Amino acid sequence: MHHNKLQKIFIALIASSVIWPLLAQTAEDVVVSAAQNSDLHARVLAASCAACHGTNGNAVTGSNENRNAILAGRDANDFTTIMLGFKDGSREATVMHHHAKGLTEDEIRQLAVYFSKQKPTGAVLLKPQTLKAYHE
Repeated sequence: MHHNKLQKIFIALIASSVIWPLLAQTAEDVVVSAAQNSDLHARVLAASCAACHGTNGNAVTGSNENRNAILAGRDANDFTTIMLGFKDGSREATVMHHHAKGLTEDEIRQLAVYFSKQKPTGAVLLKPQTLKAYHE
């Protein structure tokens, strides 16, 4: 139940981050070229990757051995090959095959170009913290 509520909140946040800027534009600004529309579509698709792969593909991770792939700056052909492998099942995955199957080949290529243009900042490794119980 709690997971479902968090998932709905996450989806609402992603949707609002895309919708509010669009509503702020004038009618003239909304008329965009096909290339701009494609870029916007790629950015919307990439927003769903951010939960695991970080903003603009720069993952924030807990440890080196269990880190999520950094997508920022990745070669577009490499990205496309990997994602198509997830999509057709030829590449092993825990959850990525589900995500890839929901994308068309064109959307995978759009994401590949988008992430290849992002500047990698290097993974930020989170330091483990010890939680202490406080009782009164």
